[in-house]
Amino acid sequence: MRIEEDLKLDFKDVLIRPKRSTLTSRSEADLAREFSFRHSGGKYRGIPIIAANMDTVGTFEMARALAGHRLATALHKHYDESRLVEFFKALPAEATVFYSMGITDADYAKFLRVKAAAGDAIAHVCVDVANGYTKSFVDFIRTLRKAFPQVTIMAGNVVTGEMTEELIMLGVDIVKVGIGGGSVCTTRKVAGVGYPQLSAVIECGDAAHGLGGLICSDGGCASPGDLSKAFGGGADFVMLGGMFAGHDECAGEGEDHPDGRKVRFYGMSSRAAMDKYAGGVASHRAAEGKEVLLDHRGPVEGTVQEILGGVRSACTYVGARKLKELSKRTTFIRVARQLNEVFGA
Repeated sequence: MRIEEDLKLDFKDVLIRPKRSTLTSRSEADLAREFSFRHSGGKYRGIPIIAANMDTVGTFEMARALAGHRLATALHKHYDESRLVEFFKALPAEATVFYSMGITDADYAKFLRVKAAAGDAIAHVCVDVANGYTKSFVDFIRTLRKAFPQVTIMAGNVVTGEMTEELIMLGVDIVKVGIGGGSVCTTRKVAGVGYPQLSAVIECGDAAHGLGGLICSDGGCASPGDLSKAFGGGADFVMLGGMFAGHDECAGEGEDHPDGRKVRFYGMSSRAAMDKYAGGVASHRAAEGKEVLLDHRGPVEGTVQEILGGVRSACTYVGARKLKELSKRTTFIRVARQLNEVFGA
């Protein structure tokens, strides 16, 4: 047993200090990024925000809506093969959509069949596990990269620099960073495992960029300002689940309540998800997610505008004309309080 004494920080623990800026309008801030992926050799241009591969968020409808804003989507892994093939074959070349899968033999066999049918239309893959520190995960990444050298691989989740470096050396283009920070994740409560998200982003980003790799901050964002902090801390991409939940483009059961329409949203390790896809919670494990009811939020268009407007505003406050400049111009200050909540949060 050992204790690390260094302070680790979450988004709520800091604010971004303003700096002198020559930008006169938020419209002058360019949020698009261009990346060349280390292993696949693929190119990316767009706004590096990704809808999470949760079954209520990572939908075909969400992918189509976000593509119109140059945002990306990681599809959930529970679509049947014929629908996936049909979707990818019709996907515009400029849209960025990740095929998502786990690491079981069945996951890999399904991917092989869909990839064979859809061909080069599947250019991006998200390998998603709760624990990116297992030998089985590492072995799977090695196999996938060898079999598909030209596919861009995003994989995780991890929260430490050394594992980030290992995954990049194995062939991962984008390391997915975050454990326990999701809005409907209970891993920190159930297992006692996790890492404050801002520190994870800073440390993993530093490790990845030293090797020419990239990271995606996954979890912990509750407001547009949190995306600004993630990008400011060195995230190349930011993945959102709860902030995109509850919209018209989402799946999930709806309910009518006296105070309006409600939509169910749950973590993919929750009892609700395991009841739906695995016949219940296995006897050797506990559920590590929860189910909540959200207000129905209408089209995702309004939320996208709010998010992008917030990040543009952060850029103007620190003088970052392009999103890629934000991390270079960010100075975090530790705070005891984020907001004046006298009239509510």
